[in-house]
Amino acid sequence: MKVTVVGAGNVGATCADVLATREIANEIVLVDIKEGFAEGKALDIWQKAPIIGYDSRTVGVTGDYSRTAGSDVVVITSGLPRKPGMTRDDLISTNAGIVKSVTEQVVKYSPNAIIIIVSNPLDVMTYQAHLTSGLDRTKVFGMAGILDTARYRAFLAEALNVSPKDIQAVLMGGHGDTMVPLPRYTTVGGIPVTELIGKEELDAIVARTTNGGGELVKLMGTSAWYAPGAAAAQMVEAIVRDQRRVFPVCIKLEGEYGIDGVYLGAPVILGKNGIEKVIELQLNDEEKALLETSRGHVKEVMDALDKMSAAQPA
Repeated sequence: MKVTVVGAGNVGATCADVLATREIANEIVLVDIKEGFAEGKALDIWQKAPIIGYDSRTVGVTGDYSRTAGSDVVVITSGLPRKPGMTRDDLISTNAGIVKSVTEQVVKYSPNAIIIIVSNPLDVMTYQAHLTSGLDRTKVFGMAGILDTARYRAFLAEALNVSPKDIQAVLMGGHGDTMVPLPRYTTVGGIPVTELIGKEELDAIVARTTNGGGELVKLMGTSAWYAPGAAAAQMVEAIVRDQRRVFPVCIKLEGEYGIDGVYLGAPVILGKNGIEKVIELQLNDEEKALLETSRGHVKEVMDALDKMSAAQPA
């Protein structure tokens, strides 16, 4: 098995490190446009192998996508963070151009690869990659739900003073402040979370989850990387090992939940073919209303991308 991670920054390098440490692929290729950057990160990870004890080889290259040929899975983390004075449209246009260019190279050298998008704005970058690749929606999707549910579960574990291993949760919608955590589908060792925590405290945890990324930016002055990188690696593992895990991922909905043509987080079964099945939950009226709000927000950003030349298929 061969996995490529495009972008050797904090998120990409963390993803590659987790993939190597867990021996999820025989070879992990890191790609970056900065000269020597990916090579250095890959070498550092490989030199850790004798210490931790793993066999996965990590290789770094500067812009040479021929070295990624035949990848089974490709994780795209490329893109710039939003800078002071940069409008939302500026960010969309810049990162859409990057994701478009990267996706073209990925498809050229690994036409059968499954593509996982981590670049932000996540939902619309998944849209861009899907447009550019021409692949089925089951082969191009975004990582957001695993990260968001991980934050939600971590906060709950802290509040309840229990192991995060015992907390299961589902979260839907866009990646950002319109995400839709679903307490009704949250359990602790099989026990509904609503039986273990009061509504006020649970609501506060949900609110903290929706602002999970912003909280870290405020603390560190930059966006997160350990949890996002590990979340992407977990998706790769589910595919490479055909685990058929149930995860929330960003996918183009085609009629599910009464939504068509919008990229939103929804629970799916993830296996060797990518998305094996989209799971439709029986949402109540309140949950449907929240999901509709999230749909409207994402559609607005998708429409903004449609007006830019970067959105045109290759």
